[in-house]
Amino acid sequence: FFFLMIRRPPRSTQSRSSAASDVYKRQNLKNFINGRFVESKATKWFDIRNPATQELVSRVPQTTREEYNEAVNAAKEAFATWKEVPILVRQRYMMEYLRKLRENHEELAKTITREQGKTLPDARGDVLRGIEVVEQCCTVSSHMMGETIDNISKNIDTYSIRVPLGVCAGIAPFNFPVMIPLWMYPLAIACGNTYIMKPSERVAGASAILAQLIQDIDLPKGVVNFVHGGKETVDFILETEEVRAVSFVGSNQAGEYIYNKGTQNGKRVQSNMGAKNHGVILPDAEKEDALNNLAGAAFGASGQRCMALSVAVFVGESKNWVPELVEKAKKLKITAGDQPNADLGPITSPELKQKIEELIGSSSQDGARILLDGRGVQVKEFPKGNFVGPTVIDNVQPNMRCYKEEIFGPVLCIVYVDTLDQAIEFINKNQWGNGTAIFTSNGANARKFQHEVEVGQIGINLPIPVPLPMFSFTGNKKSIRGDLNFYGKAGVHFFTQWKTITARWPSTIQQLSTAMPIMK
Repeated sequence: FFFLMIRRPPRSTQSRSSAASDVYKRQNLKNFINGRFVESKATKWFDIRNPATQELVSRVPQTTREEYNEAVNAAKEAFATWKEVPILVRQRYMMEYLRKLRENHEELAKTITREQGKTLPDARGDVLRGIEVVEQCCTVSSHMMGETIDNISKNIDTYSIRVPLGVCAGIAPFNFPVMIPLWMYPLAIACGNTYIMKPSERVAGASAILAQLIQDIDLPKGVVNFVHGGKETVDFILETEEVRAVSFVGSNQAGEYIYNKGTQNGKRVQSNMGAKNHGVILPDAEKEDALNNLAGAAFGASGQRCMALSVAVFVGESKNWVPELVEKAKKLKITAGDQPNADLGPITSPELKQKIEELIGSSSQDGARILLDGRGVQVKEFPKGNFVGPTVIDNVQPNMRCYKEEIFGPVLCIVYVDTLDQAIEFINKNQWGNGTAIFTSNGANARKFQHEVEVGQIGINLPIPVPLPMFSFTGNKKSIRGDLNFYGKAGVHFFTQWKTITARWPSTIQQLSTAMPIMK
């Protein structure tokens, strides 16, 4: 009888493909505020162009202050009732949302490829890794459980419970248009918060579909709102008193700004930022497996991943494998992401392409040797595309710009050391600590590496060790600001706060006393 009393979220009767097709017909994307799509009165717009063709895909508004305030007010008002919705019902909304995401998986992936440039199989992976976080949100109650000590003193019990914060906000990057937003608002609302999501202005079409699916499951109005824009919208979020917590993924420059300004304004901030991830190749590794994994992790997504392996550290005689690695890179197919058998799609924007090529050029000026140069690559069918081919830079030193800066392109820096100890020392001196990997057939070496390396996420014979969402994303050092990580148990802790109750149910009358209360 109890379970029958808990309202189930209604199932939408909207057709499977209508959500994606409807929102993408709108060339001027709309904000999603208080449960409805709203045309912006913006005077400034951002163009989204297909990076393979430069075709105009859509335009993104710079949300006005008035429109943003409407979203904040909607979220604030919704929180008063949403926090009272039983957690089991919130989980059922997540189940409905999960169903919708699965139904629209392919359309979301196609939208990512059209706007961001990554290959269609890679875009499908982007969506799937986000879906996996929503799957965990369907069982969030296990992470929301509190703590209790019964009879901590005579007739006194103490118990702590986790409660939501209020209005939270997320600021997403361009490289994962679906996965990163799904790291943010589903867990926040499953914990009882309401949310304001700012997609990247470079790739906002997928978020329009995500918002449509929110509408399709009849989530109460105002619980999730999407507002578009650039830095101006970011500042709106950071300056708004009602916003209690902010999540960000992106560059160090933006991440440091968001963390500093957000915390100065009294907000919780989790800011995942830059990386320089090293892959260590020992001579005892299975050569073919190691080189295939290394090439895939370095050049996949055209290197536009914060967990890409951008530095290969060859130990001892494994240095003799470099020519084979270069040959594998040469065979990768460069074309538009929606083309059959594409290995590398275009870089998301001409500006990013220019930066990548400039950093490649700096390497030879600094004394490194370019074994494979991806600058100036031409794809006959897509002459206007922002293409950069796989690039391998040999004999890289720590003082070179190509090593000190995050290139964020299909560029692999090669480093040589004599021993595993030297490899670990080299990695530990790097300012970032997002991810690393070791390729070896020796368990003792692997254990030594995982124990001594100062990096938050470690792969053993695995190139991109992004944890599944029953764990948390645990980059460290300069790759993160804030002490609570994304998703998993740490994510629940970020979106909730403790409330501790000490209760006394006396059997005798307490005598009046002005002394400090103590428990006996």
